[in-house]
Amino acid sequence: MPHKIKILRAAAMATYKEWAAYRTHSMVSIFVGPVYFLVQVSIWRAVYTDGGTIGGMTLQDMVAYYGVAALISYLIMDFADWNLQMLIRTGKYLTFALRPMHHRFFALSQKIGHRVLGFLFEFLPVLAIFIFIFKVNLIPASWLWMITSILLSFLIQFYINYTIGLTGFWLVKTQGLRSVIHLLTNICSGALFPLLLLPKALQTVVFFLPFQFTIYVPSMVFTGHYSLGGISPGIPWIVGLQAVYTLLLAGLSEIMYKLGMKRFTAVGA
Repeated sequence: MPHKIKILRAAAMATYKEWAAYRTHSMVSIFVGPVYFLVQVSIWRAVYTDGGTIGGMTLQDMVAYYGVAALISYLIMDFADWNLQMLIRTGKYLTFALRPMHHRFFALSQKIGHRVLGFLFEFLPVLAIFIFIFKVNLIPASWLWMITSILLSFLIQFYINYTIGLTGFWLVKTQGLRSVIHLLTNICSGALFPLLLLPKALQTVVFFLPFQFTIYVPSMVFTGHYSLGGISPGIPWIVGLQAVYTLLLAGLSEIMYKLGMKRFTAVGA
């Protein structure tokens, strides 16, 4: 275990230093995130002209939701699918296949380093903008459950993308599949809008998909109340289910990895 921690730290630090050279690219998000937030707030203020609630959410709830969802996106953003499929397609994955370390662990270490950079140059500045300029209330109902849920969403986003990248063992190019799944993820994760706004039948379907656990669940954990498709369990229950999905996706990625390695020929290496 100490050896793995050293490897994780080294890979994360190397990734941090590599991307730090292009930190101005990351800092573009400081402007993109707040602008998108302002657009959404303007739209919903027009919708809530007469007050009331929509999907059980007040205007204040909706504003807080978009603020929290935007901040969570900065913390869990992932590029494992693109990176992995590129390595497989070019044959460069061979160098990782020969190493005495699972590539998934290395990729996760890379993500940690990349998101540490994102935390410093994206999350914290946007958090300050939301709190001090937009006056958004960003105090969660429970810090413990909120942090736990975000950590799990961090892993779930990684395992989803890594599994998509593993399809590169079967497909020549994964761009089409990645585009479709990313679109599905944006809709079903709650990144574009609260899932409570979907028709109830679709809410029930989305409840059994893993995508809601990346954005919607931690955003609802922030409020202290979760509901989807008529299902309203307590926060400990939904975070526990989030942990179960994390383990299931980790297992799925391992199965696909073992099957994929049987097909890997290192063409292009």
